[in-house]
Amino acid sequence: MGKTYPIQLSATPEEAGVRLDQFLVAQIPDVSRVRVQQMVDEGKITVNGKAVKSSLRLKGSEEIAILGPVELPPLKAIAEDIPLDVVYEDNDLAVVNKPAGMMVHAGAGSTDDARNRGTLVNALLHRFGKLSSGGEDELRPGIVHRLDKDTSGLLVIAKNDVTHRKLTELFSKRKVEKRYVALVHGWPKPDSGTVDAPVGRDRTNRARMSTRGDEGRDAVSHWKVLERIDSRYGKFSLVEVRIESGRTHQIRVHLSSIGFPVVGDTLYGAPAVLSPLTRDRQRFGNAISTRAEGKKAVLRKKRGEPASTLELGRNFLHAASLKFRHPRLGHDLEFSAPLPLELEGVLAELRD
Repeated sequence: MGKTYPIQLSATPEEAGVRLDQFLVAQIPDVSRVRVQQMVDEGKITVNGKAVKSSLRLKGSEEIAILGPVELPPLKAIAEDIPLDVVYEDNDLAVVNKPAGMMVHAGAGSTDDARNRGTLVNALLHRFGKLSSGGEDELRPGIVHRLDKDTSGLLVIAKNDVTHRKLTELFSKRKVEKRYVALVHGWPKPDSGTVDAPVGRDRTNRARMSTRGDEGRDAVSHWKVLERIDSRYGKFSLVEVRIESGRTHQIRVHLSSIGFPVVGDTLYGAPAVLSPLTRDRQRFGNAISTRAEGKKAVLRKKRGEPASTLELGRNFLHAASLKFRHPRLGHDLEFSAPLPLELEGVLAELRD
């Protein structure tokens, strides 16, 4: 964020209507929204010389001052006894199969409460004790690459700093082969393709990434159709995706950008609930969800009636295989992880 305070920022007319905390996250590199909100709460941020709330909507002409950094004690990852699916382990590294719903590590703006509990890092510390330093407020020991919270699958973990550096180099030189399996809405044509589009933070919704976002970084995803499914819920495709880069939300953003969002990925255009197609909706060729249908599904469940809708509750995206050269021993390592049962269950329902 810089070492000299105060830091002066100016809102432009293009930023009218943007929340103050969203504006600051976009302006300050590597600072989370939670940390920004803590700075506001501590009175470290003023707008036109006055203390304000982080939810303030800018008018596009304000002068914003950052008076100093947030004063919080350093946050460290906490060892927790959480079950782990360890696929491989030696003295240098481990490969684990992360379940959906588990964060890889706590965010830099987290406090020492529930937001810093239940992470993969915490589970790793309990299981292995010693990992590579990882840096970054000691929140990411061992972490070389990441998966989104709602994405399951394989991750390689570094046990020491030498291995961490060498694995990081392999990733940066794109010498790690990562393959994912995703279920998407629709039938892509042709059967395979490549999305070569930079991925950056969305200009209006900072929780999203976009191929038209700010300061996009190069990203390449190769996809191919494994299976086409024509179900009572609409048309779907099971696809394999191989990525050259590893940007935040890359696969989800790329597939959505070509019109085929990942099933369950409401952030990038997929419905939360899959509903059977009716005659009036056949022309869409896909599943459509409404809040009313979702509420009806909940009521049917409470009454013990059979469900007529399908809800996944996570993204249908799984890191299925990982291949790389051992950083010390020099031989190739290759691992695979089958689809979790909840994803297999969705496929079975769609194929029925």
